[in-house]
Amino acid sequence: MSPKHRHPLADESLANGKFIIVEGKTDRERLLEILAEPVTVVCTYGTLSYEKMEELIRPLQNADEVYVLVDADESGMKLRRQLRQELPNARHLYTRKMYREVARTPLEYLVKILHVAHIEVDPQWLIP
Repeated sequence: MSPKHRHPLADESLANGKFIIVEGKTDRERLLEILAEPVTVVCTYGTLSYEKMEELIRPLQNADEVYVLVDADESGMKLRRQLRQELPNARHLYTRKMYREVARTPLEYLVKILHVAHIEVDPQWLIP
């Protein structure tokens, strides 16, 4: 892959801070809506081919904090298994099976998931 077309995470210096790996664009948008700290939300757009794994995931192997939040369905579980092998130190976060998808999980429940993981969320979402 030419440097011009490399994914921004391919730069090792960018693999600092917090990262949350999700499956899709809607998942990413929902998380960005409630996050209050700088977190890079990485979309896999489904399961990962070898090339995608090299481009998106390998740079995260030395990141400070990596979280995985994928759908509670078969494709999400497959991706989770894949990421467990590639990123053994990643912390896995889960939505409820009744919601099935991160995109369908109520924002209030996503806030709870992130808050329990010590990821700062916008205070407007915190229930006293």
